[in-house]
Amino acid sequence: MSTTNPTRKISRRHELREDKVITLYARALDLVERNRKVVLYGAAAIVIIVVSVVGLTWLTSSRNVTAAERMASAVRAWESGDYRTALEGTETFLGLADIVDDFGSTASGNLARYYAAEAHFRLGEYDQALELFRDYDKDSNHLGAAALAGEAAVLELKGEHAEAAAVYRRAASIFESDVTSPAYLMKAGRAFEAAGRRDDAARVYREVRDDYPESEEARDIEFFLARVGGA
Repeated sequence: MSTTNPTRKISRRHELREDKVITLYARALDLVERNRKVVLYGAAAIVIIVVSVVGLTWLTSSRNVTAAERMASAVRAWESGDYRTALEGTETFLGLADIVDDFGSTASGNLARYYAAEAHFRLGEYDQALELFRDYDKDSNHLGAAALAGEAAVLELKGEHAEAAAVYRRAASIFESDVTSPAYLMKAGRAFEAAGRRDDAARVYREVRDDYPESEEARDIEFFLARVGGA
């Protein structure tokens, strides 16, 4: 007797567990069946998203190549100093302005935006240059720093010296360089001086002295520090 009762209890528990598993399985099948359309639509949506991403990547790459090809002639005009032709183009090639309008979302179109900003600046069209320098999608590289410096130069010409100084400082820090960073810092100091902020000017001059002691700008830095009383 002592061996039969426990056996019945274990079997009963096993049966109960089996009943629960079967019940859960049946409920799961019923849930899938009742939501079959939702499941199928969800799977279809995932497929559509994947295809769209792949297609968009290909399209973006294709447009980027097209923009680069169409920009070549405009860049040659820019390099020769013919900035108006570079911007407006001719009957045989698109100008930088049209390339920015048509392909501005691509990497090549973004580069065209930088060239266009520089062209406007050199033509004395500062408002257009400022807008394009600001719109240029900046990476932490030489061109990103140059675009910020271009923006600062326009602000300086407009008499907005304090803001120009702040942007010059950003240009110096976005891309660390022993050549360009001290040059941008010196321009920031000059702009701070023009804004009457001598303490800020002294701060950036000391930064040139301490962080870039081998730079050309550091050679006469004590003169600039003495001028603002920050030696």
